[in-house]
Amino acid sequence: MTLEEKCAFLSGYTTWESRSFSRLGIPSFFMSDGPHGIRKQMGASDHLGLNASVPATCFPTAAAMANTWDEKLGEEMGEALGEEAVGQQVSILLGPGLNMKRDPLCGRNFEYFSEDPYLAGKMAASYVRGIQKKGGSACPKHFAVNSQETRRMASDSVLDERTLREIYLTGFEIVVKEAKPKCIMTSYNLVNGVYANENAHLLMDCLRKDWGYQGMIVTDWGGSNDHALGVKNGSSLEMPAPGLGSQRELLAAIKSGKISEKDVDDRCLELLNLIDSTHEAVEKKHTYSEEAHHALAERCAGEAVVLLKNEGDILPLAPNTKVALIGDFAETPRYQGSGSSVVNSTKVDTLKERIADSGLDCVGFAKGFIRIGTPDEGLKNEAVELAKKADVVLLCMGLNESNESEGAERVHMRIEDNQIEVLKAVAAVNKNVVVLFFSGSTVEVPWIDQAKAFVYASLGGQAGSGALLKILEGKLNPSGKLAETWPLTYEDTPAQGFPSQTKYSEYREGLYIGYRYYGTAHKAVRFPFGFGMSYTKFQYSDLKVEGKKVTFSLSNVGPRDGTEVCQIYVAKPDSKIIRPEQELKGFKRVELKAGETRTVTVELDDKAFRYFNVKTDKWEEEPGTYEIRVAASYADVRLTGTVAIEGTKAPAPYDEKALPHYKTADIKAVPDEEFAALLGRPVPEKNAGVPIDRNLIFGELNHSRSIIGWIVWFVLNFLKTSGEKAGKADLNVLFIYNMPLRALPKMAGGIMDMTVVDMLVLHFKGWWIPGFIVFLVSLFTPIPTWLGILLWFCPLLLTVGALIKNLIQNAIGENQLKSLGNK
Repeated sequence: MTLEEKCAFLSGYTTWESRSFSRLGIPSFFMSDGPHGIRKQMGASDHLGLNASVPATCFPTAAAMANTWDEKLGEEMGEALGEEAVGQQVSILLGPGLNMKRDPLCGRNFEYFSEDPYLAGKMAASYVRGIQKKGGSACPKHFAVNSQETRRMASDSVLDERTLREIYLTGFEIVVKEAKPKCIMTSYNLVNGVYANENAHLLMDCLRKDWGYQGMIVTDWGGSNDHALGVKNGSSLEMPAPGLGSQRELLAAIKSGKISEKDVDDRCLELLNLIDSTHEAVEKKHTYSEEAHHALAERCAGEAVVLLKNEGDILPLAPNTKVALIGDFAETPRYQGSGSSVVNSTKVDTLKERIADSGLDCVGFAKGFIRIGTPDEGLKNEAVELAKKADVVLLCMGLNESNESEGAERVHMRIEDNQIEVLKAVAAVNKNVVVLFFSGSTVEVPWIDQAKAFVYASLGGQAGSGALLKILEGKLNPSGKLAETWPLTYEDTPAQGFPSQTKYSEYREGLYIGYRYYGTAHKAVRFPFGFGMSYTKFQYSDLKVEGKKVTFSLSNVGPRDGTEVCQIYVAKPDSKIIRPEQELKGFKRVELKAGETRTVTVELDDKAFRYFNVKTDKWEEEPGTYEIRVAASYADVRLTGTVAIEGTKAPAPYDEKALPHYKTADIKAVPDEEFAALLGRPVPEKNAGVPIDRNLIFGELNHSRSIIGWIVWFVLNFLKTSGEKAGKADLNVLFIYNMPLRALPKMAGGIMDMTVVDMLVLHFKGWWIPGFIVFLVSLFTPIPTWLGILLWFCPLLLTVGALIKNLIQNAIGENQLKSLGNK
């Protein structure tokens, strides 16, 4: 390859496709979104899935699958995803997502597994193994510390090294070491002042050196800040289609010595290895059974259902029970989130349609409410009248589409008031209310006492309705366990100031996210991590702990066959090191017949007793005695044993006297000096005002000194607000609203390069103002008016000139590539 070819190779050619070099026999490869289903677009491509895509199976989202705690099933689902991907000639399936659920309001939580890195990593690894069995590549994302959608392309995640390693990188470490993905996607944000895609500590130190990763790294779409630095520090491919401006950027960087040609060679080899390992698979003709995959999707959805309340054992329902089906979600189900992961499902089951095939006697359906919250007394009254005719009410409630979307956060943890009003009105005439709840994240449920049963269906994919009916009838015994804590109120959650509206997103809570906070701070919760009920009962006994081998007996002492998720937590009550009260370090799903007893063995791994020591800059083990707690949930420890660990000799990671709030998990009001002590460096200064530079986001153009900027901001803000009020988020608007100016060349298909962005920055800084003043002066003085007009429009003229220059350079560059014999 010529140097020009190599530099061009490291950027995408179209929205989803890499460049090919026909003279060298190097084919292109295709990428597609697909954490829970393939989204290969049929016609014009766009990042957010607004245009039609090829039909594919929509499996349950990661938020749902995490509730199964079933690695074997995750691998089976991954294999089906991989089969559909290579069948559509997709080499890289962009998923799974395994960012930590730091805060319940993150709009993209439905796409992620858990608040716990061990569970998230194990489930993600199972997906990757399955996907890559078929010859294609998975692509775990978003690496790393990507916890909010607001300002997601220009937000700096500020956190200490121990929290980074133990909470936000451990899941990725598990995936890399256990499943060996061929590709990883970086996140949009900065991590401790450096963009993730050019962060040498993340990409070179942790990912490639410490974990031994040898695959390719791709940017998120539009997520490249400094392409040359990205290439130098391990990022292989810039997406989507920036044109040849990025090629010229690399050529100039080599010439200046900023990067070396070897850096480019290394990244090209990573792409070539990816092609070599996937091309044969995607070239074959693959077929799959849509019905078989639909059946698998139903099995996944069934295991993901979590029974959270069952007063008086109202469930399962007896055959021929008269039920009233109420709620908009029964007719138009919520089975996936909004954004780039949206799947064009091969078919979608609804409760309204499927209940006719069940053993229940449905007396009718009532919509009950408008899901976006618009009050409607007529719909409510209709639901009440129907409820009077039934023995049991099946009330379908949940979050609407705009509540859970890529590009925006939820504004609170509540559901719409009109749904609660319908629940109360229906419960007043029929006390046997079973709530079927649909969401990809946690909610406040102070109204739960109005229902006799609460069934959390999460976002169960296209076949979720059929699975839910099997749970209600008792054909399937619920076995799901929560992969995230349900707090009583949002005010109880640990992350303060979420989402950050400024550049810096401070992770002052440190290690204390999710159950690590609630348990250590002894904070009451609605439903604890790992909780889930069954139609049978399980008994634990005979615990033995031998080193890292944990053995115990599990008995099904109830009337039905069932499955229990046994959880292993490790604690060190006498620890001299700041740490959470207990942490998940192992788990196992166990299926038992009624009356059956089985010996269960869980082998703990190298992560069971370790902590990251910032003084030694490596993993250490504190010597001493640890408690091994065998539990049915975080709050329900059934057996406790101990084990002595020799550990390692290391100095204390930090001066704990300087960290009083962290010793007790009282982290809601950590002062600057204490957070600085945890960071080991000063807290970044919060700038007054908004800097006008390449990273100015469109949502902050109202801070510019440009009438054009103000107009763009006003239009975007109006469209964003209108979408929120209508309950249907405009994903393109949300994406642009949070996009910095520097992303324009990356997303514009080669129309512009960074020079154009720099000219726009000059305009938004107000460089047109002196020219405008000269123009006004020229109206009353001998100064030529044309000179004033020229100076007034100079920044815009420079922008147009830069655009024209870029287009000419692109045309010349493409012709040069073609002249070498490339198509």
